[in-house]
Amino acid sequence: MATITRVCRSALRPHNSRLIGANLTRIAGISTSKKNKDTISLSDEVIQKEKVDTQENTAVTNKNWISWGFSYESEVKDNTTMHMTFFASVTLCIVTGGFVWAYMPDFRMIDWAQREAYLQLRQREAEGLPLIDPNVVDPEKFELPEDEELGGVEIII
Repeated sequence: MATITRVCRSALRPHNSRLIGANLTRIAGISTSKKNKDTISLSDEVIQKEKVDTQENTAVTNKNWISWGFSYESEVKDNTTMHMTFFASVTLCIVTGGFVWAYMPDFRMIDWAQREAYLQLRQREAEGLPLIDPNVVDPEKFELPEDEELGGVEIII
């Protein structure tokens, strides 16, 4: 524990940078040697092939590419079509359609009917009339059955 503390303290001092690697190698078993075996170099053919592919504007597909379903041959065409479709459906249809629907005029006149009802109620209150007229339809315009015609039928009003 004391050795690790000493190493950490010496790591804070810039002049002891040579000792940090040696102490960590001794304590933790960390190797800092170069690994020449793990490096590879690309052959000129692979680099040339990539340059030719990019110059011809052909899409080089990734081997792990999963298509969105718009194009199974070209990854670039598939992604471009997917982005354009989602832009059109979300931005143009939902956002613009919602904006138009929210601010379109009252074509069914629902709000007009409610405003007109409030105006009629205010007018009837000002004139001292009942709010709802019991004779909305003139009784002379229709015939009611006589009591004898109704017989024993109970009438609930």
